[in-house]
Amino acid sequence: MAAERLQKVLAHAGVASRRHAEQVITAGRVSVNGQVVTALGTKVDPQVDRIAVDGKPLAVQSVKRWFILYKPEGMVTTLSDPRGRASVGELIKQQKLEGRVYPVGRLDYDAEGALLLTDDGELAHQLLHPSFGVRRTYLAKVKGVPSKASLEKLLEGVRLEDGMAKALSVEAFDQTEKNTWLELSVGEGRPHIVKRLLAAIGHPVVRLFRPQHGGITVESLEPGELRPLTDEEVDRIRRIAGGEPAPVSPRTLPGRRHRKEGPASDDDDGARGRPPRESR
Repeated sequence: MAAERLQKVLAHAGVASRRHAEQVITAGRVSVNGQVVTALGTKVDPQVDRIAVDGKPLAVQSVKRWFILYKPEGMVTTLSDPRGRASVGELIKQQKLEGRVYPVGRLDYDAEGALLLTDDGELAHQLLHPSFGVRRTYLAKVKGVPSKASLEKLLEGVRLEDGMAKALSVEAFDQTEKNTWLELSVGEGRPHIVKRLLAAIGHPVVRLFRPQHGGITVESLEPGELRPLTDEEVDRIRRIAGGEPAPVSPRTLPGRRHRKEGPASDDDDGARGRPPRESR
């Protein structure tokens, strides 16, 4: 393993968050090979160096862990929330997982669906960074019935407040009198990119669902549930991060909400269900 910053190693081992780990270091509570270290720029190799916190050897995990979570709507994709909203971190704590795992990217507060959790920062970066070109596919319920010309405009690109953006693919696959379900893929994770694209063509999102993340679906999971990935699934993520297309997910919609649907809020970025042709 290559040398990494000491605070990153401490955070990865579950000692504390990255910011709190810095405080632990500057307080003189950490030693490396028997010597107290207080410099934040210190780099260590956790497989070679002997690291201790408050005199106790650091347990370094050599095997990376991956989980898939069905993130419910009404939950922020953070480990905690100063505004007191429900957070992904609360679900992780309820599972009493050893060490620390982090969300791979974000889903909007009011979006739902697949969210990967891991302690593998390098592979997570490959899934997220636009330079790796990993597609993000969503099922979006929008107001009205977009015309063919409007959908083609998404593929050509529209100007948003932070620059041009476009969909890699988009297709309408179900509609009612007032709403339409679209399957839409993007290649970047700019905040609210799906909502802003669809609002730009005059069809605001009223519901946003991500059926899979990195090729891993939430099939068989209920909102709020998570499960560990199999070795084969982790290998699939590596292949997708390396450029292999993700497998096509079935267009299975999330279950009916138990409240009246309204326009999607704009707090953060964006299963088992019934068949698409059911009345909604």
